[in-house]
Amino acid sequence: QVQLVESGGGLVQAGGSLRLSCAASGRTFSNYAMGWFRQAPGKEREFVASIRWSGSNDSVKGRFTISRDNAKNTVYLQMNSLKPEDTAVYYCAAGPVGSSWLYWGQGTQVTVSS
Repeated sequence: QVQLVESGGGLVQAGGSLRLSCAASGRTFSNYAMGWFRQAPGKEREFVASIRWSGSNDSVKGRFTISRDNAKNTVYLQMNSLKPEDTAVYYCAAGPVGSSWLYWGQGTQVTVSS
């Protein structure tokens, strides 16, 4: 059974930083991309960043950096210079490269106060 478990969310003041973690288990993820999405209240879920096994990554948020530790099957999202508009539930996802996101975590809340 595949599980993605996020951690590291919380309340932070604007300008602060957080690092989210997502621990994956239940299968081999060597051919999988792992990613982060977020969903703010009343808004659709949006893509934040993704990373392949090789380490190549995409991010639409210049203040955020994604990384992964393949030995630990863990992906991280370093978020700097946080803004109130970054407030959302952040979800970890995994899926075959070039295909749909198959697996999702339960989400972790990030709240940025002004």
